[in-house]
Amino acid sequence: MCCDSKRRFLLLYATQKGQAKAIAEEISQQAGAHGLEADMHCISEMDKYNLETERDPVVIVISTTGTGEPPDTARKFVKKIQDTTLPPDHFAHLQYGLLGLGDSEYMFFCNGGKTVDRRLQELGAQHFYGTGLADDCVGLELVVDPWIDGLWLALKKALLLQKEKEGMNNVVSAVSSSLSTAPHVVHELNLSSEVQNLRLEDEGARNADVLSQNQDAISPVAPARNSEASLVHSIPPVSQSALNVPALPPEYIEVQFQDTHGENPHLSSLISEGTTFEVPVTKAVQLTREDAIKTALLLELDISDTVFDYQPGDAFCVICPNNPNEVEELLHILGLSEKGDDFVCVKVKEGTKKKGASRPQHIPERSTLKFILTWCLEIRAIPKKAFLRALVECTSDAGEKRRLQELCSRQGASDYTRFIRDSNVCFLDLLHAFPSCKPSLNLLIEHLPKLQARSYSVSSSNLYQPGKLCFVFNIVEFPACLTRPVSRKGVCTGWLAELVAPLLHPSKTTLDTKGESSSTVKISIFPRPNNTFHLPADPSVPFMMVGPGTGISPFIGFLQHRQKLREQHTDWEFGETWLFFGCRHQDRDYLFKQLRCFLGNGTLTHLKVCFSRDSSTAEVAPPKYVQDVIRLYAKDVARVLLKERGYFYICGDKKHMADGVSDAVVDILSMEMEADRLEAMKILAMLREEKRYLQDVWS
Repeated sequence: MCCDSKRRFLLLYATQKGQAKAIAEEISQQAGAHGLEADMHCISEMDKYNLETERDPVVIVISTTGTGEPPDTARKFVKKIQDTTLPPDHFAHLQYGLLGLGDSEYMFFCNGGKTVDRRLQELGAQHFYGTGLADDCVGLELVVDPWIDGLWLALKKALLLQKEKEGMNNVVSAVSSSLSTAPHVVHELNLSSEVQNLRLEDEGARNADVLSQNQDAISPVAPARNSEASLVHSIPPVSQSALNVPALPPEYIEVQFQDTHGENPHLSSLISEGTTFEVPVTKAVQLTREDAIKTALLLELDISDTVFDYQPGDAFCVICPNNPNEVEELLHILGLSEKGDDFVCVKVKEGTKKKGASRPQHIPERSTLKFILTWCLEIRAIPKKAFLRALVECTSDAGEKRRLQELCSRQGASDYTRFIRDSNVCFLDLLHAFPSCKPSLNLLIEHLPKLQARSYSVSSSNLYQPGKLCFVFNIVEFPACLTRPVSRKGVCTGWLAELVAPLLHPSKTTLDTKGESSSTVKISIFPRPNNTFHLPADPSVPFMMVGPGTGISPFIGFLQHRQKLREQHTDWEFGETWLFFGCRHQDRDYLFKQLRCFLGNGTLTHLKVCFSRDSSTAEVAPPKYVQDVIRLYAKDVARVLLKERGYFYICGDKKHMADGVSDAVVDILSMEMEADRLEAMKILAMLREEKRYLQDVWS
């Protein structure tokens, strides 16, 4: 066995929304039970570790954000290792295992992890454990749990090999000089024996863990006949199974109420991404009719008094609060209704068993309780299994306790996916479903993630409207259902809609509608530039845009910018422009009828529209969806992409639109090039690589 001093491994995480950090913390917590110690750091904390001199095994957990980029916390690290002057043996000493997190709904699945993995390999680093790629589309735990299970034996093997390498250098030298193979055989036998001991030790630890959990488990309640499983009710085999539940996460936060008063922190202090700007909303227009299935709003912001700069195609983030009614509801459940305006001090619990514990960066050291629940914590977050495990200890009803254990256990993995993850059950829903669960305030701070700012595409051009920034969004609706007792609106879209209600004007169909009001409504924003989703640098290059519904948003900015360039540079050559737009009903949700103005003045060369829910009396039914319309112009698509080396932009829903558009483009390339589908897919991949087939999509 390895000596105790050599049980350390370096654990790095790169997170955008907290998933990778939570998984790294789970690894760190489990390490102790296997006799190992994780030296855990955010990958951005490059002053606390040094891969150039690191000799112990390294474990990396990294997510993916945007259109396949590493998370913000990994940008400096990635830039550093992508230095082209680094030699191919720069990390030849390094042993690592990598777990990538992603969502196969998006084109560049786990690309953040793949980018780091590929570059480390190019620089000579070696895997001591196979790379894991976890898919949030089907459930991260399907890969994460078995990957962590296998990690411990791999780590111990790596540490043992390292010990042998360091401790046997003299023996190896002697063996080499004498050309004797006998000591080599002895070494391999010893190593094999020790690895076998490690395997037996790990299996014994796992079996003991299962036994202790079985003894502690609540006795299953016999299910009613013909009953169906639900969020609060299980059926065999889960209801009759002994359960493997996660280890109870150690508490590490202490919350102290204070009698003093003061002011809450400024919202800008909650944001680590850069400079924030508080800007007035100067116009609000409802773009859809009252009887439209979705309600779309356009907001105009005045940024003239700021240094906020953007290009058409960029995105920006809105800092939004939780719904005040939901905050009050949560305070009531916690029994703290009278203390919402009291100041609290949040600090690390003295004597906590959590290694490296620190106050979460998004939680102020001192503020009112209501401020934390309103601006800091994502109370709509889908609870992770570690949170469910902690909630078990706060639940008094035996049946509810057992069900929470099932939902966080391996045996209940499919129930967790079906009734919590896929049903979008949030923390509040869970508290309604399990009324005897009364968590402490510190558990919420420990387990609920940071309330994320919401990202929106810019729908304007600073050249066309100096000092203005416009954006468009649908008000997201979550209808009531079995697992959600009340209907809810999206956290940010619902808040914005309520905020700008006084600005909304009765006339709701065009961009030119005046919706000004004397009242000043302000929101806080910060930029999130897009590195690639921009107009071609050469204005003579043709491009095609596909943007049904609110996916048209960035293309309004594109066309405004192009129109202004045409006015300012009459001697320039401009390539043709195509726009494919679709919505349900022409008279209810045709968001921007001013598109015909762009068509009339020549800014837009071709406008192709479709309406999926409108009936038609034509002999040949018109196409319903943008992907169907695109197929009608196959020769033009092929010409623009292949012959004229143009650009193709897609914005909108990925699953129900962008994938269909990609399939249509592949079919077009296959048909027009007289090539098989595989060859056409390779061409499309090449276009993506050249940044000429660009997507800004969401699921």
